Amino acid sequence: MKLATTAVDAGGRTSRELTDSSMAGKSQKRKVEIVVPSAARTIRSLRDIGYDLPRAVADLIDNSIAAGATQVDVTLRFDGSDSWIRIADNGEGMDATTLLEAMRYGSERDYAADDLGKFGFGLKTASTSQCRRLTVASRRAAQQRRFEVRCLDLAHIEATNRWEILVPEGQDRTEHLLEPLQDGRGTVVLWEDLDRVLDYKDPFGNWAKRRLLNLAEEIDEHLAMVFHRFLSGEVKGQKLSIKVNGSKVVAWDPFCRDEPSSTSLPAKDLQVTGNDGLGIVRVHPHVLPQQTEFSSDAAWRRASGPAKWNRQQGLYIYRANRLIQPGGGWNRLRTVDEHTKLARVAVDFYPELDASFGIDIAKAFVQLPDDLREQLEPIIAGVAREAERRYRKGGSRRGRALATTPAVGARAGTASSNTAGTESSGRESEPARRGPQPVSAEGRARRAMEEAAEVVSEVDALTRIVSALVKRNPEVARDLGW
Repeated sequence: MKLATTAVDAGGRTSRELTDSSMAGKSQKRKVEIVVPSAARTIRSLRDIGYDLPRAVADLIDNSIAAGATQVDVTLRFDGSDSWIRIADNGEGMDATTLLEAMRYGSERDYAADDLGKFGFGLKTASTSQCRRLTVASRRAAQQRRFEVRCLDLAHIEATNRWEILVPEGQDRTEHLLEPLQDGRGTVVLWEDLDRVLDYKDPFGNWAKRRLLNLAEEIDEHLAMVFHRFLSGEVKGQKLSIKVNGSKVVAWDPFCRDEPSSTSLPAKDLQVTGNDGLGIVRVHPHVLPQQTEFSSDAAWRRASGPAKWNRQQGLYIYRANRLIQPGGGWNRLRTVDEHTKLARVAVDFYPELDASFGIDIAKAFVQLPDDLREQLEPIIAGVAREAERRYRKGGSRRGRALATTPAVGARAGTASSNTAGTESSGRESEPARRGPQPVSAEGRARRAMEEAAEVVSEVDALTRIVSALVKRNPEVARDLGW
C-alpha cells in the first residue's frame, strides 16, 4: 500500500513523499519531484503522430459520431494565408467544463464499448498535425444563447511555454466559426494557419488553390470508405450524412454488395485473446464480380477504389464498424496477386481488442494478433481460390471478346458503342463477312499487344489504356486498328 503527501516550495516546485508499506509491515518513505513536460517542445513533437489530412478529418468525425451527430459538414475555404478548414456537426454539443476537458491532452471521459474514440488525444493531435491554430465552438441546445469557445494556439504556447487554452471573445469569434451553430446545437472545429496543408511560398498562387481543391476530393474519397457503413445506414441507430464543400459523400462499399454477381462467402466468428480474456473477431470473405459481370462500366471503375484493383484486394479491418484498414494487402498472410484481385475480406473487432490489434492514436496502423493469423490462413486461402477461379473465367471471356469490343480488337467506328470490357453482341463486322483481310503492320502491333496482355494477365489494363487512347488520341487508335 502506498500513501502520498504533497508539498509545494516557494519556487513553485512540487515534491511528494510516498510511504510504501510492504506485506511484512515495514514502511519506507520516498521523496519524489513532479516534472511538468515543456509545453512548447512537447506540442511540437505531438504534431508528428502520423496523420495525413484525410485521416485527421476522419478522426474528428469519430468524435462527431460519438456525440450522436447525424450530419457533418466539412468545408475547405481558400483565402491565401487566411485559408481555413472547418468540421461542423449537429451532435449534442459541450458545456464549458466538457469543452475545456476536451481541449486537454489525454482528456478523461468514459468510453462506450463501441466508441470510436480511444486515448483522449484525437481532437488535439489530429488538428495540430495540420494547423497551428485550433478553435472549437460548441452549443448544447438551440434555445441556449451562449456559445462556448476555446482555442489552442501553438504560437501562444511556444511564446509562453505553458499549457494554456485561450478563451476567444468578441471579434475573435469569427462569423465562419459560429455560423453553423446559429440554428441549433452541435460543435464546430476550425483549423487556421494551415502550415502542414498549404506548404507554399506564394499563399495566393493558383497552385495553392488547386492543392486545396484536390485535397477536398481526397477527403471525400477517404470518408466514403472509412464511414461507408454509417453513411449507408448499415449501423443500427447511427445513420450519418457527410458533406464536403456542400457535396454529399456517397458510401463506397468495398464488397459491391449491391451488384447481383457479387459473392459473399459464409462469415465466421473467431476467438482472439485480449487483455480482458477472449474476444470475438468476425471474418466475412467476399469475391467481387469480374469486369464483364458488373452492371455498368462506371460501377466497375468505382469498385476499383482509390488504390485501383490490384492494391485494393486484401483485408478490410473494421473497429466498431469504422474502417481503419481500407484494403491494400493481406497483412503478410499472402502476396498481392493479379489473379486474386477480386478477393476482399472484412475483419471486424471492437475496442476491447485494441491492444491485441496494436491500435495507435491515429488509428492508422493495425497488426494482426498471432492467434488470429493462424485462424485466418485457411479462410484466406479459400477466398483466394474462389477469386482466382472467377478471374480466370472472366479472363477467358474477355479474350474471346477482344476481337469484337470497340476499345480493344476492333477499329474505332466499326463496332457498336458498347463500353470497353463488355462482351460482344455476337454480330459479325463487315470485314469478317468478307473473309480474311491482309494484316497491316499496325494490325500486327495491335495483335501483339493484345496477346502480350493475355500472357501477363493484364487484359483489364490494356482495355483501360485503349479506351483512354480512343478518347484522347482517336487518330492514333485508328492507325493501330482500335
